[in-house]
Amino acid sequence: MDRVRIKKAISTISNHDKVKRALNELKEIRELTLREQIAITEIEAPTFEEAKRGEYFANMLKEAGVQDISTDNHGNVFGVRKGSKTNSPRLVVCAHLDTVFPAGTSVKAIKKDGKIFAPGIADDGRGLAVVLTLARIMDQLEISTIGDVMIGATVGEEGLGDLYGVKGLFKDRDDIDGFISIEPGSPQRIIFSGTGSRRHRVTFTGPGGHSFGDFGTPSAIHALGRAVSEIADIIVPSEPKTTYNVGEIKGGTTVNTIAEQASMIIDLRSTDQTVLTSLEKDVMAVIDKAARIESNRGGDGTISVSKELVGDRPAGSQEESDLIVQVAGECVKQIGLEPLFSAPISTDSNVPISLGVPSLTLGGGGGFGGAHTVNEFFDPTDDFLGPRQILLTVLALSGVDKVSEPLLEKRT
Repeated sequence: MDRVRIKKAISTISNHDKVKRALNELKEIRELTLREQIAITEIEAPTFEEAKRGEYFANMLKEAGVQDISTDNHGNVFGVRKGSKTNSPRLVVCAHLDTVFPAGTSVKAIKKDGKIFAPGIADDGRGLAVVLTLARIMDQLEISTIGDVMIGATVGEEGLGDLYGVKGLFKDRDDIDGFISIEPGSPQRIIFSGTGSRRHRVTFTGPGGHSFGDFGTPSAIHALGRAVSEIADIIVPSEPKTTYNVGEIKGGTTVNTIAEQASMIIDLRSTDQTVLTSLEKDVMAVIDKAARIESNRGGDGTISVSKELVGDRPAGSQEESDLIVQVAGECVKQIGLEPLFSAPISTDSNVPISLGVPSLTLGGGGGFGGAHTVNEFFDPTDDFLGPRQILLTVLALSGVDKVSEPLLEKRT
């Protein structure tokens, strides 16, 4: 699809009376959006423990006019705004319910120097509040899309949640034609590629013994150390960006004990799935080699090694020239900004991108800092620009009844 057609469609939608009112109203109701952001944030939602926040969010979706709301067996909460025409593209718009913070973390919001401080206030309290605002404004102004818009929230996006919510969503459904996730950040930022990751908990186990009396017995810690040293020497490509990291090490009992057990968690990442698979193969070979060398030291016993996959996020890429990316870029221009096409990161969009579903992660507006720390904050300066840009993107992709046909295509 040529850019002229995209630009014309977005201009037509932006100048439609109801949409113009909506864009103005998004600024007027920014305080309501912020209050909802705070209310959501103050409900604890550690990964795997999102049920209470999910129940609250479901009730808020209902108040915002979303229909057929349900919580699936994964914990995802979704409803739908039905489109005006059958057999039209279906677009998902969502944020994630979970936070990185454990239960018991104080999530009380504190206002200071024009900012709001609270763990999770930006990631993804902002995204969830924007989802509700978009649903409400479309309902109140009776903006009818041509395609269905699924509106809601996923679980398990953070950390060892490993995107299990969005994985489950796409495992259960084959009728999604486009996907937008909302994260904190500038409305200029367009994320259209996903960094894949494979995470392993590796455990070395040996006979153990006394450091002096049993000297020469294979040590689990020594085997682990050999592995870490050789992993650190692996050369990876800079393009596609590919990385590795040993992020956690445990093992041993006392200074004078040959360790019976030692473990580490390894994080492997790449924007290319094939390269990621190759790196993983090399790292696993290094680990086996380290266990073998330590076992052959000449002492009694051997080192065994177990590998547990604890994280699997698929990599995926799209082009700047792809339709969904160009639509978002033109919508950024429509609100008076210049688009910033972001480098790949890991978000819920990884999964649909890897499956070939046109997908984006967009910024909910405002500023933020301290993400994933207890000092996280949200700066509401010009925050209304985020919902404006996302609303236009949603309407352009889904089409507006009697105004503009969907730019998103129905997948076969």
